[in-house]
Amino acid sequence: MRRLELAVTRKLEGLLNGEHLGLLPGPGTELAEARLYQPGEDDVRHMDWAVTARTTTPHVRDLIADHELEAWALMDLTPSMDFGTGTVIKRDLAAAALAAVGFLTVRLGDRVGAYLLHPTGLGRWPARTGKAALYALLEAVLDTTPGNDDPHPRRTRTPATPGARPVPDLAAAITSLDRGQTRRGLRVVISDFLPPADDPHTADTPHGPPPWEKPLRRLAARHQVLAVEIIDPRELDLPDIGLVEMTDPETGTVHEIVLSRRVRERYAAAAAAQRDRTRAALRRCGAHHLVLRTDRDWVADVARFTLRQRRAAGRALGRTGARP
Repeated sequence: MRRLELAVTRKLEGLLNGEHLGLLPGPGTELAEARLYQPGEDDVRHMDWAVTARTTTPHVRDLIADHELEAWALMDLTPSMDFGTGTVIKRDLAAAALAAVGFLTVRLGDRVGAYLLHPTGLGRWPARTGKAALYALLEAVLDTTPGNDDPHPRRTRTPATPGARPVPDLAAAITSLDRGQTRRGLRVVISDFLPPADDPHTADTPHGPPPWEKPLRRLAARHQVLAVEIIDPRELDLPDIGLVEMTDPETGTVHEIVLSRRVRERYAAAAAAQRDRTRAALRRCGAHHLVLRTDRDWVADVARFTLRQRRAAGRALGRTGARP
């Protein structure tokens, strides 16, 4: 874990915004001292009318940048994340993505918390500073198994609604994150973004927007959102191995399928369409999109993603004329 901390925090420099500038230029939100209004230089929207009324002279209130970041992550721990044919399973890769963001956040003295989406409900870990709290969070994520989905029941937990389907909805979890944490900051959604087999939205509108798009759009309106998509190569195409038994990890349903060429081609086309649907939805929401695969070096993928974000931030600062 120490090796992970040293290797990853350098590569993520510039992605988070705590004690340094974030990706978007502009003033902060904390109020500073009042001063005289300078015509042509100050924004009239920052006018301090209370001071102006007392002094009969126009005054404005300066804003200072926020120096404390409160990062919250939504971690998908539903049964579909227990699949993997590469070097790791998707759950472990998701934990690595959470650690990458968390280590940099606590290194800067900021706080990190998480919402854990279990098959039976939504658990919440409060935002805390320090490596000890982060290690406890990562331990809880890594210890979560299909037969023990809540290794720390003392944490705040929202039970599943009676009569609802056994797998919680990602859209409802994003809505809970948006309503529960209103302070502006970084929001990280780590999931495979795969809809359940019995999802009525997918069955009725297979080419329409996913059900989680609307709540994610609301979340991105107030926060900087990073969506980490976890995928496995076998979710994109199937091997030519003939008759196989496949089990749905969400429902436990077993099917016998002959992997003929036609079946594999239809599966690959459907998988590509699902990925395009996810990519387009995240783009419409304005969220940054990071793809991690179980058969690739995730550290290199994070490094390439961060370099692209840093270049994009540099171009945005250059166009607006803001100082670095």
